[in-house]
Amino acid sequence: MAKEQKRLEEKIGKVPEIFKGLEKTDPDLYSKVMGLDQMIWDDGALSRQTKKIIAIAIAAALRDDHAVRAQMAGAGNLGVKKEEIEEGLRVAFLLAGMPAYVHGKTVLEEELG
Repeated sequence: MAKEQKRLEEKIGKVPEIFKGLEKTDPDLYSKVMGLDQMIWDDGALSRQTKKIIAIAIAAALRDDHAVRAQMAGAGNLGVKKEEIEEGLRVAFLLAGMPAYVHGKTVLEEELG
């Protein structure tokens, strides 16, 4: 795994599969995406764990199954608690409706039991 991917994995818990081939197929895009990811996932006013909960809620609201699963896997690796994700999904429910909550909750149970 490339050095940038290893650093990103430490920050977010799991690197999306597409990044593994992108370095060879489109090095310019790879460089830009990795730089942006590194910047966004750095701890700042919000911790990586809090950012991960936000990412899960957004992915659930968009009903993006791949993104929800990838973010959940990363959350588990970062030590995000199931209860914290549940709270984030409740916010998604309030703003995006029941389908977003149900989708996220289903993946939460599958991934983190």
